This record gives sequence, C-alpha cells and structure tokens, in this order.
Amino acid sequence: MELFTPEFGLIFWMFVAFAILFLVLAKWGWPAIMKMIEGRADLIDKGVEYAQNAKEQLDHAREEANKYIEEARKQQAEMLRDADKMKTQIIEEARAAASKEAQKVMDAAKVSIEQERKEAELRFRDEVSSFALDIATKVVRNQMSDQNAQTKLVNSLLDEIENKN
Repeated sequence: MELFTPEFGLIFWMFVAFAILFLVLAKWGWPAIMKMIEGRADLIDKGVEYAQNAKEQLDHAREEANKYIEEARKQQAEMLRDADKMKTQIIEEARAAASKEAQKVMDAAKVSIEQERKEAELRFRDEVSSFALDIATKVVRNQMSDQNAQTKLVNSLLDEIENKN
C-alpha cells in the first residue's frame, strides 16, 4: 500500500529528482528545444516567404509573357498589314507594267500595220504605174506608128518643159 499512501521521504526524494530534472531540462533541454522550434519556425517562415516570392515572380513572369504575346500579336498584325500593302503595291505595279507593255505592243502593231499598209500602197502604185505604162506603151505604139504623130508629141512635150522652166 505504500504506492497509495506515499511516505514523506519518498515524496521528498521524488521532489528533489523532479527539481534536478527540471533544472537540467531548464538549463540545457529547454533552450535546445526552443532553438529547434525557432529554427523550424524560421524555416517555415523562409518557406512561406520563398513561396510568396515565387508566386510574385510567377505573376510577374505571366504579366511579362502576356506583354510579349501582345507585342508579338501587334507585330504580327503590323506585318500582315505591311504584307497586304506590299501585295497591293506589287499588283498595281504589275498592272501598270502590263498596261505599259500592252500599250507598247499595240503601238508596235500599229506601226507595223502602218508600214505594211504603206508598203502595200507602194506595191499597188508600182503595179498600177506598171500597168499604166504598159497600157500607155501600147497606146503610144499604136498612135506613134505614124511619123506626124511622133513629131507632134515630141514638140508638145518640149513646149511643156519650156513652160515649166
């Protein structure tokens, strides 16, 4: 029954052991435990701070990425506008060049047609004059078979030449 009713000596020695244990723990144990708890708290605080910094950096990176994406979209739109302008300009230049070339071809064709018309006209005149000379030769031969007609023709031609001079 000693456990249920402890004696004064047992209580005294238990108190002394408790006090020594308390003093040893207070002197060396409690500071070590507190140091570990503070280290753990610092580690947790640093982890939270690191997580916040990481979140801020992520947000900043997202904003910067969005800014770059928006800038790239603007550049893309500008490039497309420039390409459209260049396409329109090239088409207009090609049309103008084609129009000039067509005009040159038309002018060359007109010149060629005019030259051929003149050549045909000259050939026609040559043929007509050749026919006229042939006809005149035949008519003059018929009329000049007589000596009086020949003399009369020569005299009239000489009179015309004198009148012109």
